Amino acid sequence: MNRVAWWRLALMALALGFGLLYTLPNFFGEQPAVQVSTAKATLKVEAAVIPLVERSLSEAGLVHQGISFDAAPTGNTVRARFSDTDDQLRAREVIEATLNKDRSDYVVALNLVSATPSWLTQINALPMYLGLDLRGGVHFMLQVDMAAALSKRLDALQGDARTLLREKRVRHSGISRGRDSIEVRFAAEDQRAAARLALTEQLPELEWQEVSLGDTLGLIGRFKPATATRIQEFALKQNITTLSNRINELGVAEPIVQQQGADRIVVQLPGVQDTAKAKDILGRTATLEIRMVEDGIEAAQALTEGRVPAGFDLYTERGGAPLLLRKDVILTGSNLTDAQAGFDSQNPLEPAVHLTLDAKGARIFREITRENIGKRMAILLIEKGQGEVITAPVIRSEIPGGRVQISGRMTTVEAADTALLLRAGSLAAPMEIIEERLIGPSLGADNIAQGFSATTWGFVAIAVFMAVYYSLFGVISVLALCLNLLLLFSLLSILQATLTLPGIAAVALTLGMAIDANVLINERVREEIRAGAVPQVAIATGYDKAWATILDSNITTLIAGVALLAFGSGPVRGFAVVHVLGILTSMFSAVFFSRGLVNLWYGSRKRLGRLAIG
Repeated sequence: MNRVAWWRLALMALALGFGLLYTLPNFFGEQPAVQVSTAKATLKVEAAVIPLVERSLSEAGLVHQGISFDAAPTGNTVRARFSDTDDQLRAREVIEATLNKDRSDYVVALNLVSATPSWLTQINALPMYLGLDLRGGVHFMLQVDMAAALSKRLDALQGDARTLLREKRVRHSGISRGRDSIEVRFAAEDQRAAARLALTEQLPELEWQEVSLGDTLGLIGRFKPATATRIQEFALKQNITTLSNRINELGVAEPIVQQQGADRIVVQLPGVQDTAKAKDILGRTATLEIRMVEDGIEAAQALTEGRVPAGFDLYTERGGAPLLLRKDVILTGSNLTDAQAGFDSQNPLEPAVHLTLDAKGARIFREITRENIGKRMAILLIEKGQGEVITAPVIRSEIPGGRVQISGRMTTVEAADTALLLRAGSLAAPMEIIEERLIGPSLGADNIAQGFSATTWGFVAIAVFMAVYYSLFGVISVLALCLNLLLLFSLLSILQATLTLPGIAAVALTLGMAIDANVLINERVREEIRAGAVPQVAIATGYDKAWATILDSNITTLIAGVALLAFGSGPVRGFAVVHVLGILTSMFSAVFFSRGLVNLWYGSRKRLGRLAIG
């Protein structure tokens, strides 16, 4: 009745071996390291960097624990490992001085890397990721300027309104920007009526109202509430995407970039110990704008008098010459599909950036260049809140095809940096860091030690209780609990899930739930014995009857865990991942594995007098 089938034994052995093998990498820990990467599009980190790093460390008398070269789609890196953080800090200074002696070509940053042996990594046995609270790293909270997002969209709509009225041949007396609105003036009522009809149909984002603007007739367009909300949500998502792209370009491992609240973004970079370098990563995202230059007599007079007329912005061209640019933005970085560093098509010795526009951008650029032949167009790069006119060429002819070239007074390094920043995307709205926190690796190690101490003592208490109260059946329950933990940690490692302090709490909860299933089984077996059943029948009946109860209780708990996984974020989601996996592994270990051990011990005995079940 209770004999063990060969397939059950094979599956039990396979589960045990799988759990041991893929849990093992988590016991090797992490080592302090110095990571060498590059932010230059024209410079790649190659294996040839390793001898330079080795020689510099040797001359400084620093002993490393190994130097590795890692090739990745986001960029190659060289990592040098050290035994302690003191050597790590000294090594960073030495490597920085060696590689960036003449110019800053390389990014040399502090990091933590896994110490897992290569024979394990070759079979994809990797340690689970550790969250910021366990591994250490940097944490930033950024505030998105939602008012600026709306203002930026209004600027674009102002240009669209001017183009639309020109295409519809509706005369007006001027279009200007209010604080939160667009104002259009007219000389006659029929003009205003025609404009309102066209603007309402073609610009549905705005709600248009007829007003009096002094002595003239006017239309004021303001955002509809739903539209304003949608623009703000888009700005937040666009900034999250841009930050993710920027961090990935520089090869930062396991970053967390997520929304918090309606207008904030949390960025966590586990393993990165250099706060200044991390802030530089976040702050170097550029925005591209293309605007028309005002070169008329009035503009020259205004510059001479030192004033800026309404509807214009004052910028400085490379070389120092002042320029008046129209506020209307023709194109932005959001219309870019690619940006690559190269050289000028007319002058092969002059560095340039080659841009590729999307379909909408290509159409707009063709129309603008066709209608403004002989006029100047400025290409503006905005980085860290400061705008600079890279070039302001004269439009010689219509430019079709969606391919644009930026050149003029830039070095190859500047061209590469510009292309990299533009590829990473443009920010839909400005941001500022409102919270900054550095968690050192020693604090992370303390959190791990405390969390696992709590889990270990909880496991010991459960094991002692089960062994005393249920005798041999209790010992078997403890062995099943050990397999449960092995399977849980191995699955977290294979899935490369991120373990946080809430995740450790979920492990402790999983222990309690898993042993609860074994308590149900043991009590069912006891009930059958008290009812007069023979031991072999009591084992089979006890497991069968307990299974339905265990399944019901675990499914209801699993539903709650899936809900947390679907709707939670941050620590809640980390808890839910471990919780859901723990439920699945506990059902296997508590029922399948424990029954296999009981059958292995008692199944071959034809005459069984009693069970050691307390």
